Amino acid sequence: MEQRAYMLREMPENERPRERMQSRGAAALSHAELLAILLRTGTKNESAIHLAQRILNECGGLRRLAERAWDELIHIKGIGPAKALELQASIELGRRMARARLPEMPRIQRPQDASELLMEEMRHLREERFVCLFLDTKNQVIGMDTLSVGSLSAAIVHPREVFRAAIRRSSASIICAHNHPSGDPTPSAEDIALTRRLAEAGQLVGIELLDHLVIGDNRFVSLKELGSM
Repeated sequence: MEQRAYMLREMPENERPRERMQSRGAAALSHAELLAILLRTGTKNESAIHLAQRILNECGGLRRLAERAWDELIHIKGIGPAKALELQASIELGRRMARARLPEMPRIQRPQDASELLMEEMRHLREERFVCLFLDTKNQVIGMDTLSVGSLSAAIVHPREVFRAAIRRSSASIICAHNHPSGDPTPSAEDIALTRRLAEAGQLVGIELLDHLVIGDNRFVSLKELGSM
């Protein structure tokens, strides 16, 4: 009597592809496991992993699978019209990603560069927002996050939140900015105190705070230029 293949639900939880990808990341999975996640289900006698491995074997590997046309895929046992389309869509996305070029990232060389990047977005806001620019080793912006949205007069942020976000982005340095809804960018005592706390925290974690800008109505103040860091 032919032995039935194990279904995914019968596998130990830490061996299932979805759970492994969630805990260890996509790079830790085999070709068959990644393909099984796309397939989602197997056949009556095969788990999604067994089906994925058989498909790879029949096609002669991942590269050959990518070359199969839709009408060729649907003749493989376990792949219906819908799964064939989903596989082709995933393969095409991969091709486009390989061809895509990252947009040129702005490079921050002076406080004005950062203010020009943020001014139009922040100058008319009715509440304070605390924004962080994440930079690489060449001072190019690799990301931007709004870390806090406050009331009409205060945006509260903790250094822990700032540097957690910076570490997640693998930042070499950061520039922080917040707006004053009044339009007057004159820093408050609280702004200066926060800047010094951020600078000290940055020294501890090895991610330099390059500047903290206060954005007003078409005006800004650099706390670095002010000598308040």
